[in-house]
Amino acid sequence: MDATACNGSKASPPIFYLVGIPSLQEFLFLPVFFIFLFLYLLILVGNTLILVAVVAEPSLHKPMYFFLINLSTLDILSTTTTVPKMLSLFLIGDHFFSFPACFLQMYLFHGLNCAEAFTLVVMAYDRYVAICRPLHYPVHMTAQNNATLAASAWLTALLLPIPAVVQTSQMAFNNIAHIYHCFCDHLAVVQASCSDTAPQTFMGFCIAMVVSFLPLLLVLLSYAHILAS
Repeated sequence: MDATACNGSKASPPIFYLVGIPSLQEFLFLPVFFIFLFLYLLILVGNTLILVAVVAEPSLHKPMYFFLINLSTLDILSTTTTVPKMLSLFLIGDHFFSFPACFLQMYLFHGLNCAEAFTLVVMAYDRYVAICRPLHYPVHMTAQNNATLAASAWLTALLLPIPAVVQTSQMAFNNIAHIYHCFCDHLAVVQASCSDTAPQTFMGFCIAMVVSFLPLLLVLLSYAHILAS
């Protein structure tokens, strides 16, 4: 659709309306709220216990557990980025989301999920070195190298979504744009625009393929070497 068909105003940013689960009947909102709340609390408690156990127990101060607490931290952050708003939506019908909040959520959700994928690659590399190069393990997996690997995973992941998020924020939207999702996912926001969505859809698809298949390939290669050794 051409951007001129939008009824949005450049003077004021659009407001996003989160539809939620489109086919979900309203009487099911409360049961869905409790399901999401239970799963969210399960994630928070489980990952917090992992963090406390690793930090409190000196025998767990090893590279594998260092990367594990990174993964647990990312899991807490990524779910906290989206779930509280979803709970608010299903409990009190809080459908509206401001323009800055929506794009901040989009960036954090995709960035943190990318960081989880890259951290899994680092963990697979750690296991590869430990099993296939045991004599080199103390040299390669020092505290400094571990911090560098973890920081690289975080930094790369947090930089990767920036072009897509920035370009999507420059698209044209109606004054109230309807997002057929429970949160501000990139593709859902793109589809809510009244600009040409093809370029952003293609960019989002390419980034998703890189983030999905490249880490998977590297993890599989690491474990293939482990099984072959």
